[in-house]
Amino acid sequence: MDTTFPPITAGHVHRWGGAGLVMAHRPGPWQGAAVSPVLPPHLSPAERRVVHALPAWRQAEWVAGRVLAKHLVGEAVGAPADEVEILPRDDGSPYVVVGGSPMPAVNLSISHTARHVAAALAPDPVGVDLCETRSAATVRRVGEHAFSPAELSLIGTDRPDVLAGAWALKEAAVKADRSGIFGEAPRRVRITGFEPPVLGGRRRAMLWRAGGAVLALVLAHPAPSPSAPAALSSRPAD
Repeated sequence: MDTTFPPITAGHVHRWGGAGLVMAHRPGPWQGAAVSPVLPPHLSPAERRVVHALPAWRQAEWVAGRVLAKHLVGEAVGAPADEVEILPRDDGSPYVVVGGSPMPAVNLSISHTARHVAAALAPDPVGVDLCETRSAATVRRVGEHAFSPAELSLIGTDRPDVLAGAWALKEAAVKADRSGIFGEAPRRVRITGFEPPVLGGRRRAMLWRAGGAVLALVLAHPAPSPSAPAALSSRPAD
């Protein structure tokens, strides 16, 4: 499969399908060492409590993702970063608080690898995920868990970028659905194309090349209630 994903520029806010998306490179170390981060001054007390409750190896990536997301949210709503909080729900997904007030209509997703971090913001449920191309061998080994036979035939096994992109699409989609990559949830997301990426259900998706990683963005559109007025059918879920 001769697939080329368009490149995405680090540090620049991109707009796609009504979403804002930003990706940045993370500085080293990249070898899994447990390094306690220097906490930026605009982390709130609640955010600091979350950081300190995490294992040491998770702290730096959590901080990197939240700092990027706080700047993305601040730009979108016109608030300084120190008024924006990114806190975890019970299921671990992030939610946004600005000036002490929750923002239920603002949907946020964050992803990080050892080398990259990304955040996406949208009025619709959104998922973003990064997968390093060097993880392709791992994706190949666990492919039968997440992919159907038809998807495996579409993906193939000889292109690291396609394997990474397929995994990132699945991860981004289950994040948008607020489910998880384990269990049956990934199988309920059907990949039917790569250029452009096409997913089953009420979802839109895009893939980019981000250095040595592939970045996926998925926007989910929940089906309206049969009793909902037509004028509300496009309203995003809280």
